[in-house]
Amino acid sequence: MTIAVIGAGYVGLVTATGLAKLGHTVRVGEANEARLEMLRSGRVPIYEVGLPELLAEVSDRMSFHGDNKEAVDGAEFVFLALPTPEGPDGRADLSFIHAVVDELAAVVAPDTLFVVKSTVPPGTVASLSKRLADRGSAGRVVSHPEFLREGRAVEDFLDPDRIVVGAYDAADAARVTALYDGLDTEVVVTDPTSAEMIKYASNSYLAARLTFVNTLSNLCEAVGADIVDVIKGMGLDHRIGPHFLQPGPGYGGSCFPKDTIALIGVAEDAGYDFGLLRAVIAADDEQRRRIAEKVRQAAGGGLRGRRIAMWGIAFKAGTDDTRESPALRIAGLLQQEGAEVVAFDPEARTDRVAMAPTPIDAAAGADVLLVATEWPDFAKVDLSEVRKVMKGHRVVDARNLLDPAAVRSAGFDYWGLGRPGA
Repeated sequence: MTIAVIGAGYVGLVTATGLAKLGHTVRVGEANEARLEMLRSGRVPIYEVGLPELLAEVSDRMSFHGDNKEAVDGAEFVFLALPTPEGPDGRADLSFIHAVVDELAAVVAPDTLFVVKSTVPPGTVASLSKRLADRGSAGRVVSHPEFLREGRAVEDFLDPDRIVVGAYDAADAARVTALYDGLDTEVVVTDPTSAEMIKYASNSYLAARLTFVNTLSNLCEAVGADIVDVIKGMGLDHRIGPHFLQPGPGYGGSCFPKDTIALIGVAEDAGYDFGLLRAVIAADDEQRRRIAEKVRQAAGGGLRGRRIAMWGIAFKAGTDDTRESPALRIAGLLQQEGAEVVAFDPEARTDRVAMAPTPIDAAAGADVLLVATEWPDFAKVDLSEVRKVMKGHRVVDARNLLDPAAVRSAGFDYWGLGRPGA
């Protein structure tokens, strides 16, 4: 099949290369000139494990276009992988999708399927279908949400937990699912509104699960329990499982913060007060404040004039994405109280804090070391060398990544999450 993918961000680029791997011809439309030139030269503009190798493997089945009309020429499917950022009222901003649909309505063939990969509110496919019809287009729209984890996106595309397709017409759903004939996974075919809700529901549930274990770790500190043992005992229950039970500084990235707030808007528009999700968002915000307070206490009760070494600025390990990064949000709280923050990350970069070339350089002269992202590299750093260069002697491990005994043997005090006796 010939497929156009509009948007070469995390979702669009992984989707495009994955579809090419499955044998399809893929034409990518991308408005960013710098990104376009990188892709045409065979380089990947984002850090994603396995993506450069996959792009090189399928390059003969892919082309990159700065003109969306050119990209969709001859395409039987138009995958929309466009941003849906949080609008001023918290609801998803669909202006990018609307602009592309308006642009392409008159040029696609009558049997072309618009496939919505972007995360959109329930009812979007219905409104896009009307939008196309109002512009005289016979093109049809289906919902086909993505479930790609940054850092494991290639793996998730080629070995997915499930494929979800929402369509008004069973034949349209069959056309989309046939694109994945080479994959062995369960396919969920439903109506577009339910498919759209599956995406929001999945992200909001995972955000709630992460927030639950974070608040549980705070309770463990208060009563003297060890969260590591608690979650091990919980995770062995087959009804719960071990996934997403690791405490940390809160969720981040391009999905969970945006999608939880957007779902609140969806509920409000439907006349429902989603109080549980409101509580999740509030608890997540509080988690970063608690960690900033832990750092302040580790620095002696005040932050003005203190230097904080921060290991990790990406929102999680395995990516260079700093969007809504809890590490950087915590850094902002520390800076507001007068702290200097010096950070190191293996892949991510920012101008919001000073960046050091190595973890040890970041720790030089620091009063407190904060482990903010769970990069495995940090567990391999020689802590005795870190102790030599640091001014202070306290480590706040906001990911419970380091071995408390090893930290203490290097001459540090160890402050983890939910581990008062560790």
